[in-house]
Amino acid sequence: MAIGTRSNPAYEIRPIEAPVLSELRRRDDAGRPPLLLADEEGGSPLRCCLRLSLPSEQVALLAYAPLRRWAASVGAVPGAYDETGPVFVHRTPCPGPAGPGIPDSVLGRRRVFRAYDRDGRILGGRLLEWGPHEAGARAHEALGELFADPAVALVHARAVEFGCFTFEARRRG
Repeated sequence: MAIGTRSNPAYEIRPIEAPVLSELRRRDDAGRPPLLLADEEGGSPLRCCLRLSLPSEQVALLAYAPLRRWAASVGAVPGAYDETGPVFVHRTPCPGPAGPGIPDSVLGRRRVFRAYDRDGRILGGRLLEWGPHEAGARAHEALGELFADPAVALVHARAVEFGCFTFEARRRG
């Protein structure tokens, strides 16, 4: 099975989708209203557009259950793997990511890539620690290796230190 190339991988990188963001901005996946903030210093990882916030940008901190959302769309039951964690998003709708692929704001930071099967169960993962000059190649290599396993349906990237959801990579087709 071909895993694609770096310019045309067998997976696509996905932020939190606009309809989900609309729901989360009213009530998050923990059942609470989001915490609205002005990010005075900037640098918070925005999961709506996959970039870092700018100083004084208006953001919302909320609880998000990425596997639960995916499972509901495909009829899977992730059971104990259904995690809810904190994410930052813009308070109001934004244009989304600047382009396809792994965003620069993710590269050069420690991440764990968790692979899930069609039932929403963890199959394995990769810990990624990289320097800025090797980040893109290493991330694509790790995703390519994970998606080489036909049982992998999607991969979640998470921050190592805080465990926050970063982005989803979903198999194309």
